[in-house]
Amino acid sequence: MAGGDGLLNHDLLPGEKGPQDACGVFGVWAPGEEVAKLSYFGLYALQHRGQESAGIATSDGSKILIYKDMGLVSQVFNEAALSTLIGHIAVGHTRYSTTGSSSWQNAQPTLGRTSGGTVALGHNGNLTNTAELLQLVHERYPKVEGELARGNTTDPAVITALFTGDLDHTLEATALEVLPRLRGAFCLLFMDETTLYAARDPQGVRPLVLGRLERGWVVASETAALDIVGASFVREVEPGELITIDEDGLRTQRFAEAKPAGCVFEYVYLARPDTTIAGRGVHEARVEMGRRLAQEYPVEADLVIPTPESGTPAAIGYAQASGIPFGQGLVKNSYVGRTFIQPSETIRQRGIKLKLNPLKAVIKGKRLIVVDDSIVRGNTQRALVSMLREAGAAEVHVRISSPPITWPCFYGIDFASRAELIATGLGVDEVRQAIGADSLGYLSPEGMIAATEQPPERLCTACFTGVYPIPLPDSAHLGKNLLERPAAASNGCDPGPDSELEPLLDPAQRLEFTSVPAASMHEDTLVKQGKSPIGDPGRQE
Repeated sequence: MAGGDGLLNHDLLPGEKGPQDACGVFGVWAPGEEVAKLSYFGLYALQHRGQESAGIATSDGSKILIYKDMGLVSQVFNEAALSTLIGHIAVGHTRYSTTGSSSWQNAQPTLGRTSGGTVALGHNGNLTNTAELLQLVHERYPKVEGELARGNTTDPAVITALFTGDLDHTLEATALEVLPRLRGAFCLLFMDETTLYAARDPQGVRPLVLGRLERGWVVASETAALDIVGASFVREVEPGELITIDEDGLRTQRFAEAKPAGCVFEYVYLARPDTTIAGRGVHEARVEMGRRLAQEYPVEADLVIPTPESGTPAAIGYAQASGIPFGQGLVKNSYVGRTFIQPSETIRQRGIKLKLNPLKAVIKGKRLIVVDDSIVRGNTQRALVSMLREAGAAEVHVRISSPPITWPCFYGIDFASRAELIATGLGVDEVRQAIGADSLGYLSPEGMIAATEQPPERLCTACFTGVYPIPLPDSAHLGKNLLERPAAASNGCDPGPDSELEPLLDPAQRLEFTSVPAASMHEDTLVKQGKSPIGDPGRQE
């Protein structure tokens, strides 16, 4: 792309990446509705879950069309693009990469051949046994085709390949055989020409909900996406459940026993505040975290201010419980995003002020309590404290509405590595000194869990405790670039020269793979890319 990508992000400090979720998924089965537009608005509501690429697949009962590209939902789609996506079934996806690089090849929905037609698939989460599954693909289908042959290096490409099946099994039967083999976090929405499917991992790490339209059904990552398309909430997709929706209605089957371990960080940061998870409103949970934080770490001050916008609900709760006034001491420019226009050194030195600017008249001479949801590396908080002092704050007390993050996530959140997490190896007072605050207080694990109103045994708290509810393989089989070529490996988790995966990933062997044009998977199946000209034989205009 020649111009800047314009991608908005949560990061307040240039180059300082905060926690990012993997993806958002949205599916609809609704004869008589404009399912592409419903998917567009559903993905728009889920934009916070991924800002790198977006795509929608639709089917009219005989053929599947896919349109996807890099960028925000509003950048990828326009009226002309949506008008080409006809049908009564749709699967939509918005992506932030946690396995596989950020590229067009890795955008979703993925596309693959099945025994009876075609499958389009969108995935939220992160698998932990991708290497094992890739080996299974090569054992079952020695001639690699489809997404993997076209250079897709993501979990969904491997799952899509496994859904190829055989002539003796339907896609539904194949899914029931494949799904129990998957390990890690996964919320899958997939479709063939006539049917919409939804599946959630046995732990239910990431949220997935079912909604009802007057003329059909909707499945989405969050209840907020149901609201925006006018669907009524029915229930959550259960952990270990496969839902099938077609002209015969909705039916459900279990592919694994439920062992709930929902991600607590969805309540802390990831989910929209107007979403409900397991019956608990996310906004209410965050406000309660702030209240409990005030009880655990009180301090004399004049004003409570949030780090916009993720710290706002907890700051409200802190102010309520402490009796200290709540105020807006920082103004956020919500439209600053990444760009190919490089800032000058003078502008770069302004750092955090590219996104946040203090209201000097509000904070000058005040003892401030600054509430944020989490600290990852600490650079953002250090810059923020410095900026507030420059603006005249008398004292800056930092309060965090979650415990210290000391462990990475392998289930779909792109945290820093453990070595980069500031709380790893540093005590609270050492972190306080590092960020330059007058005092620092983290919410206790007990306070955080209590605010969610969920039983502790039904939550995943691995990023705070290091206790992972789903067993992890050795480090050689983990990492964002696991399926990339060894030469492109960028971190220590990637397979090296002695890895048992080398025969599967060797560049010379990749050249032997036959790239099958998408249209040949099914004579009426097309893949469309927005904006950029297409010369790759694996993509069809």
